Amino acid sequence: SRGLGDVYKRQGNIWRFPYLAAKYGGGIFLLIYILLAVTFGYTMIMAETALGRMTRKSPVGAFAASGKGRWRAFGGWINAVIPILIVPYYSVIGGWVIKYLVGYITGHGSELAQDGYFSSFIANGASVEIVFLLFALLTLGIIFAGVRNGVERVSRMMMPVLVVLSVIIAAYSVTRPGALEGVKYFLVPNPANFSWMTVVTAMGQMFYSLSIAMGILVTFGSYMKKDVSIEGSTENVEIFDTLIAMMAGLMIIPAVFSFSGGDPDTLQAGPALMFITIPKVFESMELGSLVGVLFFVLVLFAAVTSSIALTESAVSTFEDELGWSRKKAAAVIGIIMVLLGSLSALGYGPLSGVTVIGMQFLDFFDFLTNSVMMPIAAIATCLLVTSVIGVEKIEEEVTQNGQPFRRKKVFNFMIRTLCPVFAAIILVSSVANALGWISM
Repeated sequence: SRGLGDVYKRQGNIWRFPYLAAKYGGGIFLLIYILLAVTFGYTMIMAETALGRMTRKSPVGAFAASGKGRWRAFGGWINAVIPILIVPYYSVIGGWVIKYLVGYITGHGSELAQDGYFSSFIANGASVEIVFLLFALLTLGIIFAGVRNGVERVSRMMMPVLVVLSVIIAAYSVTRPGALEGVKYFLVPNPANFSWMTVVTAMGQMFYSLSIAMGILVTFGSYMKKDVSIEGSTENVEIFDTLIAMMAGLMIIPAVFSFSGGDPDTLQAGPALMFITIPKVFESMELGSLVGVLFFVLVLFAAVTSSIALTESAVSTFEDELGWSRKKAAAVIGIIMVLLGSLSALGYGPLSGVTVIGMQFLDFFDFLTNSVMMPIAAIATCLLVTSVIGVEKIEEEVTQNGQPFRRKKVFNFMIRTLCPVFAAIILVSSVANALGWISM
């Protein structure tokens, strides 16, 4: 199953990683992210993939087949519901990307760089809803084609395009006047920039970019052939994911330094780096419109492959657990995407006065899935492996046909101790911070 290695590993790295790295410490954020990826991330990818291949089922079925009834509800359905909640608001952001890509293609890049453009755009409910629906239909169309004919074919086509475009844009970015300070900020860890929020955010990004605790890895593991090395596939993900994350950072952060001189307010801009600051950077460049087209093509490709992986996981769950046909499952997921996605699409416009614990709908769904449900799902997986299945069974699955398990000691230590404890700490910290009980 090439899908395991090709589909999900770019998720969140192009649009999400750079702004989090810029906001939460640059090099120190990158260092913590890498340390988490090769320990916590490695362990969870191995566990979820082995669980999927062992049971040949999607998350709910995998948990039920591996344990007792309570695991179906506690772990399986949490893993299954997360993609269903993520893909609607993710599709809204994908719609924003379509809007900007069309703007650059039609020669309106200067308008995109104007002050207030992005705020005006997301406040226009009809405009956001249209591009959101376009992105959702694109995702569903590929899903209807089937996972092998759809996901893998699109991924193989997009992979070399993603790599080439990211290298071109990163090379352009780091050679801008003043950009080397941005390179230093991003690559050289500065302990002075460290905070507990750096760790919390790096952990959240790791969940997002490695597709941990979303059911995706279990689903694609269920497609994996027995003669494919789980550890080899995991190592490929670790390496390629980290490289794409670093490339994304080198595309955006040095350009921001070049444009703003390292203004702290600009670095704290969050998601606005892509939709407000970066268009201003492109406007200041020669051939900026061309670079803008290339950049947003790259982001759109990454968003589409991520959305496909999320939707495929949800569709597989409905097929396996409810006995639905693929078309019926995809149709129901499509309805959910439209209903929940419309809340996020309209949340900064007509529904801006409606908030949940002080958050707009898009921010709330991101918080709910990334900071609450994913840590819970990770804890459930750790408990299933250690207390129900047994770590030895995972080892047997990994080492079939003489396949390697070189970091077995790391896996055993992490899955039994640090992974569940750390996930619980992140869960409590994130919820407490969101509710205003603590400030990080």
